[in-house]
Amino acid sequence: MKRFHLILLLLTLGGAAFLVLLLYPFISSAKDSTNLPITTWGVQWIPAGAPEDASPDLDGEWLSATVEHPFDAIPKGKVGAWIHLTVPPTSNLSKPGLYIERLYAMNIKIYENGKPVYQVDRSFDFERTLLQLPLDHTEIASDLYLRLTAKERAGITSDVQLGELPENSRQAVRKELPNLLLGGGFVFLSLLMLLCSWYLNRAQRSTALALSLFVMCSGILIMTYSAMPYYYFPELGHFFVFIFDTSIYIMFPALLYFVIHLFEGRYPWIKRVFRWLVVYYLISFCVMVCYKIIGSPLYFLYAFLTLWLGAPLIIGQLILISILAFRNAMQNPNSLILSLGILILALSGVTDLLLMYAIDTLRMLNLWKLGIIILIASLVMILNRRIASDYARLLSYSKELELYNHQLQRTEKMEIISELAASIAHEVRNPLQVTRGFLQLLSGKSVEHDKSYFTLAIQELDRAAGIITDFLTFAKPELDTLVELNLQHELAQIETMMTPLVLLNNGELEVHVPEPQIILGNASKFKQALINIIKNSIESLHEDGHITINAWTEGGTAVIRIADNGEGMEPEQIAKLGEPYFSTKSKGTGLGLMVTFRIIEVMEGTLEFHSEKGKGTEAIVRFPLVSNPSSKKSAVVPQ
Repeated sequence: MKRFHLILLLLTLGGAAFLVLLLYPFISSAKDSTNLPITTWGVQWIPAGAPEDASPDLDGEWLSATVEHPFDAIPKGKVGAWIHLTVPPTSNLSKPGLYIERLYAMNIKIYENGKPVYQVDRSFDFERTLLQLPLDHTEIASDLYLRLTAKERAGITSDVQLGELPENSRQAVRKELPNLLLGGGFVFLSLLMLLCSWYLNRAQRSTALALSLFVMCSGILIMTYSAMPYYYFPELGHFFVFIFDTSIYIMFPALLYFVIHLFEGRYPWIKRVFRWLVVYYLISFCVMVCYKIIGSPLYFLYAFLTLWLGAPLIIGQLILISILAFRNAMQNPNSLILSLGILILALSGVTDLLLMYAIDTLRMLNLWKLGIIILIASLVMILNRRIASDYARLLSYSKELELYNHQLQRTEKMEIISELAASIAHEVRNPLQVTRGFLQLLSGKSVEHDKSYFTLAIQELDRAAGIITDFLTFAKPELDTLVELNLQHELAQIETMMTPLVLLNNGELEVHVPEPQIILGNASKFKQALINIIKNSIESLHEDGHITINAWTEGGTAVIRIADNGEGMEPEQIAKLGEPYFSTKSKGTGLGLMVTFRIIEVMEGTLEFHSEKGKGTEAIVRFPLVSNPSSKKSAVVPQ
């Protein structure tokens, strides 16, 4: 949860930084006191069929327009508008110029006092532009007439600024540059993501490619939505409009494809929706290409697919993704992050529309760009989480494989030891017993000086016999018949047997078994297994040694914990416990602990060790509990 809060904090800080970046041009321009705003102008509609070189009807009807009421929507039967501006005297300016931040027109002709001073003809479908017009020095006010023609909108929707032309140019760049930098940053980020995607596996690569396309198309939309590229590079206008439309056709299918892989097949029907949307976008793309080639005859079909049908489909797609994401938000953190990103995008878009229609359109930010930033950040975050999850899963699989190989090697070793023990244990133990008997006989007839040698030889024979016994125990633990064992009673007996040995080694033994726990097993082998563990703990003790044995119930399992404060072991040593011939003692063989593992395994239990060098070791033994002890006096292990 802390990590999620950190993510939200980073998203908030990123959004605040972006807002500051967008606000800076408006704050800096607000401090500029040299420009003189022109807040009112006249509008006269141009009827269809009017000659291009016709002058405005000065005595005709002129509408008084302002920024709040700009009259920019072209009425039916009209092709454009005449704009009449009264420009104050410019004699006090060194390089006078007129700056219009937001002007809607495709073809522009400007007349100053009846003389043409500016003309631009654009054939591409991008009506919004800006205007920087140099003016002559005049001692009196002058009249400017702007002839604006377009398909849908023609007029001025921002203040008209009269001031120094260089300062106007810098102001235009300051206001449009953040959008270009933001879009270019997204495109650069998407290229890096495309490059890095080649190092992912196939499943991850397809998801990363979809996200990269979404980020790239978002950056292209932001850059080509700005008026600056069209103003400074009008010869590339057709190309800018083409990649703008193409980005829309790619952006939203890529987003839906990413979401499909995010839900990992949870909603099979969404794939059919994706296929239909891809068909629609392909048809729209083909119509757009044909419209760019043929021209006006296909404009209605192009506008229908792109604007009238396309916008509701995009909104519906976002709503669908939002519903699915919120539906899975509580079960999947990725869905929660996606839900937040889409919600912020939707709220920013709705807020943009409300501000545009309800308040002042001059100083309102393009909040939808902030929404796209948050959504892209959430998508990148989800992709990183998926990659991190796959990496963690890969590590888990590798560890499981390593453990499996270790267990396989151990099983092979145990099988070899078992076959060896079964084949030679009996044959070796019989000669040892005969030899021991003759040594005892010779010891009774020997002189006092030689008896110590016979005693040492007999002890070594007994030690060899013990090793043979361990081999036999490992090969066949003799648990054919199992009986019910009360751990409280068995551990009390073990405490009685082991307490003297612990005291001899300056230690202390504590046993805590609060309640009876019934398991199936063999009493003697059970004691042998636990005594082997306890003896290892005793041999590891130093001064003020302490051994604690606790037993409790955990689910349907009896848990026995044997812990000491001895010298402990390294992780490498713990990994090798139970292997034949591995021991931490100088004269140990490792067979005792190997037998312990074998006995616990046959009793369907588990044994695991936890240790830290210098702090001690704990052994955790688990056995399945008998569910109904009164009905299970004994059981036979299947042979």
